[in-house]
Order: sequence, then structure tokens, then C-alpha cells
Amino acid sequence: MASPTAPTPSKQPSGLQGVTAGDSSLSKVFGEEGRLIYRGFQIEPLAEQATFEECVHLLWYDRLPTPAELDALRADLAAAQSIPAEVWTVLRPMVGKASLMDLLRTGVSAMSAWDEDVAATRDTDAETRAELNLRIAKRLMARIGPLVAGLYRLGRGEAVIEPRADLSMAGNFLAMVRGSAPQAEEERIFDAALTLHADHGFNASTFAARVTAATEADIYAAITSAIGTLGGRLHGGANMRVMHMLEKIGELDRVVPFVDEILAQPGGRVMGFGHRVYKVEDPRATVLRRMAQSLTSATGNSKWFDISRKLEDHVKEKKGLFPNVDFYSASVYGSLGLDPEIFTPIFAVSRASGWLAHVMEQHADNRLIRPRANYIGQTDREFTPMDAR
Repeated sequence: MASPTAPTPSKQPSGLQGVTAGDSSLSKVFGEEGRLIYRGFQIEPLAEQATFEECVHLLWYDRLPTPAELDALRADLAAAQSIPAEVWTVLRPMVGKASLMDLLRTGVSAMSAWDEDVAATRDTDAETRAELNLRIAKRLMARIGPLVAGLYRLGRGEAVIEPRADLSMAGNFLAMVRGSAPQAEEERIFDAALTLHADHGFNASTFAARVTAATEADIYAAITSAIGTLGGRLHGGANMRVMHMLEKIGELDRVVPFVDEILAQPGGRVMGFGHRVYKVEDPRATVLRRMAQSLTSATGNSKWFDISRKLEDHVKEKKGLFPNVDFYSASVYGSLGLDPEIFTPIFAVSRASGWLAHVMEQHADNRLIRPRANYIGQTDREFTPMDAR
């Protein structure tokens, strides 16, 4: 019998690094320059001077809203916030048996069963489908925050708090999680954090959403794919691990020995530093650092920010590395009194705005995403019948 032969693997980029997989007009990362734009606008003024709802409008409609357009979007979102009671009936038996991200993934999928527009999108013309998809997007965007907040409270044995029509998405989320409306400065900074996480090119979860959308699956299916992808260890969860690191350090005088101990280990890595795309400081981290300092001034809770600043300085001195968005979002969320368990679901609440924009962009000019694999297995193997093996 001839010996099997294997082809010589070609040099393929690992993890599609540097491969352009499609066109998008939503956001662009300038890794060498440390810049991020949404629809052509720099991220800094969007985060510091606009609201998250304005960011959603920009991503979905390709323009900043007029006051009337913003009022209309807010009214549409407020009207759609309540989650069908049947969804809670599905989820309650699962609470305590699955992670918050797993519950969120299941909850988003379950919501599709009580959205009559989903069935209507399957057999209609492209123009009508686009209108229905926008209605579904508003409904899903409005409900993902209340869903996360409700699941978190159920996991703690507390009652679900209904969303309020008079609060922003950021203010509502904090109120539903914590049980009382936030201070104005807390709401403003959390709102900015949502804007900073809204979109970031073809990251893993966004690409997963687009691959699913490209099959002409419905929006709920695409967002469920995205949430499942975000729940993986190598994508979401970094800011949660940063917060656990800050808690482990505990005190300011523990920063230097903690970092030195990690860096002395082979392959030792401090969480929240470096980025696969940015070669300089992540611009989102720059904004969040300023906001974390502002939040510290407003609340008087400086512990996590002070530890973060000292840790940043020491890592930069020892390794020349810059913090990424996860590093300062951890101290911001920690200073807001939020449980690290909810950090990754918060990412989903924000990124849903970008996911939905990508799904609608994919559907508007769709082509099935079907890349080729570089086969590196054996060839020319001879089959042996069962009785001869």
C-alpha cells in the first residue's frame, strides 16, 4: 500500500490576521495611529459630547440625529423596552444553572418567538424586509439592557425592575441593576462607556453576526451568534479579569510587587495591556482614563483608579505597553459599584448597537460568506475494506 503523502502547508495568516473579509462603512480602526472612527467621526467627541442614543442613530442611519430625530428614536426605544412575560418564564428555571452570558444568549434567541415581525421578514420584498428589520433592531436594542439587568437581579434572588421611559439607556441600565437612579455624573460616564464599545470593525463577534446574517437568517439569530462568540474567553471578559486583578492587588503598595511577580514568569502577561490591532494607546482607553478620574472626583471612590494609574505607569516603564479599553473600563465599572460578573454582558448591551448596524448593512447588499480553507491534510490515501483492516 502506498504511503500517504501530505502537502506542504502554505503560509496562511493565523486567525485571518490582516485579511480583508468585506466592505463596511460603519467603523475603522487606525492601529498605527491609535484612532477609531464611527461613520467618519472621531470616537473622542462622540463619547464625550454626544449620547449613546446619538451613537446608535449614527451607526444605523449614517448621520448624527437632529433633535427631533433623536426624540423619535428615544420614544421608539422606550416604547419597546418591556420584555414579554413568556421570555422570563423560559429563563427563570435556568437562572443559577448557566452563566449570565449563556442566559443572555438564550434570552435573545427566545425573544424571537414573541416577535411577529420575524416571520414576516422571511417571505417579502427587500424594501419591506429592510423596514421590518429596522423595527426588530429597535425592539432588540431596547430590550437587551433590561434583559441583562433582569437576569443579573434574578441570579441574586432579587426582583426584576421594569425600565423607565424617562431615563436614558445608560441611566435605565444602572437603575435596573442597582435599584435606584444614578447620579448625573455616573450616568454620563456610563453612557460614554457604552459609546466607546459600540463598534470596532470586524472583531470576532461582529464577524460571526455577519456570517449568520449572510445566510439570510433573521436578526435574532445573528445577534445570538454574536453573543455566543463574545462569551468566549479570548473575546469578551477581559475587563472582568482586569477587575479581578485589581481586587487581588487590593492596595496601592501591592502594585509593583504584583506586576514584577507576573512579569518574572515565562510568558507573564498583565491583563488589560496591549492590543491585536493598536500599536499605540487604544484611543478608547484614553477617554476612559479621563472619565475614570472624573468619576473618582464625583464619587470620592478613588481606590480602583489610583491602583490602575500606578499599575499603568509600572507596566509602561517595565514593558513599554499601553492599556487597552478593557483596562480602564474595569475601574470605571468598579467605581460604579457594578459586579465583575456583569462586565461582559454590559459589553453586549453596548456592542448590540454595532452588531445590529452590521447585520442591516450585510442584508442591504448581501452575499453568502463562504471562504476557502487551506487544506493541509493528507492526500492519495488508499481505502481498506473493513474485513482487511
